[in-house]
Amino acid sequence: MEPLTLKLLLGGDLMLGRGVDQQMPQHCDPALHEAVVRDARHYAQLAERLHGPIPKPFQPATPWGQSLAWMERFNPELRLVNLETAITTSRRPWPGKSVHFRMHPANITALQAARLDGCSLANNHSLDWGYNGLADTLRCLRQAGIQAAGAGLSPHQAQRPARWQLGHGRELLLFTWAFTSSGVPPAWAALPCRPGVALISGINNGSVKWLCRCINRQRRPGDRVVVSLHWGANWVPVVPEQHRWLARQLIELAGVDVVFGHSSHHPLPLEIHQGRLILYGCGDLINDYEGLPPHGPWRSDLVCLYGVELERRSGGLAALELQPFQLRGFRLQEASAADRQLLEHQLGLEATPAGWRCRPLGNGWRLEPQRSSSAALPAQPRADLLSHP
Repeated sequence: MEPLTLKLLLGGDLMLGRGVDQQMPQHCDPALHEAVVRDARHYAQLAERLHGPIPKPFQPATPWGQSLAWMERFNPELRLVNLETAITTSRRPWPGKSVHFRMHPANITALQAARLDGCSLANNHSLDWGYNGLADTLRCLRQAGIQAAGAGLSPHQAQRPARWQLGHGRELLLFTWAFTSSGVPPAWAALPCRPGVALISGINNGSVKWLCRCINRQRRPGDRVVVSLHWGANWVPVVPEQHRWLARQLIELAGVDVVFGHSSHHPLPLEIHQGRLILYGCGDLINDYEGLPPHGPWRSDLVCLYGVELERRSGGLAALELQPFQLRGFRLQEASAADRQLLEHQLGLEATPAGWRCRPLGNGWRLEPQRSSSAALPAQPRADLLSHP
């Protein structure tokens, strides 16, 4: 019997390069091209000053720490993240860029340890090591059985969604775009003459209509749609109003089921709009920033995984589990009570949306409707957007 809900695991920016890569048995040359730090091992040294020695070499599952047990308990059908690390041994970084992330291709096993199904590559690190680095990344993911979306060797490949069969002729489609506001160089846009990422220069009526047309051309009745957006600055005190407007437009005009936002290094408040989930910023997932000073109240070592349950037939949000972790020694560990309280505030969980309740669940939270009748009806894409090229 087909389950009534579709369970998705969503995670923010996954950065397994640089200091984390150096903990693996095989790793890239530690030489960096940054203004201050010239050796990737320095990031591990900074973390060790704060939390003590980091045992190595890492096993593929080591960076995931305690999060793997939670993933197994939640038991998602698909696991999707934003991968902000080129998988390559290329020695030619993108010129003029201040930070370059890469991990050794042998360490693709770290992605497989978490049983990832799909990665967004529309972000500001996919071409850190040039076109060859992007080609290596796409090849490694393909060989590992992990679908990629948002970057490619042609505009068609960069713009097309990743797809997974859901049964009964339905699919889940993952569309992913990056915005220049997240620090993606304009020269990274995929064009007929060059590889690159699916890039949008701004948020306006024209870009919204174009995005909705791209979605509506690909989806079929009954398909579920997740749109991954890499947008905005790294440290933001509030959700930009432009982001709110765009996310709502995607739901209203294209029937998007989940807006999956990232780029901010810390989790941002979420929203439920017309029964659909909007994650404005999922924060980082794994990084090597542990020894760096915090940005005021914003901390990139506080991490959240999002367990999304959708009504399989309508796409409406059935429930959302949020599980907090802290990065210590480049591993995801259980967050303290104080850290959970800080995350609860940053996620805006004190102000539960009307018709929903938020209750503690283990070390995290579960957001669920107060009444069974609150399940959303299927969103209806605008017909006038379907008929124009």
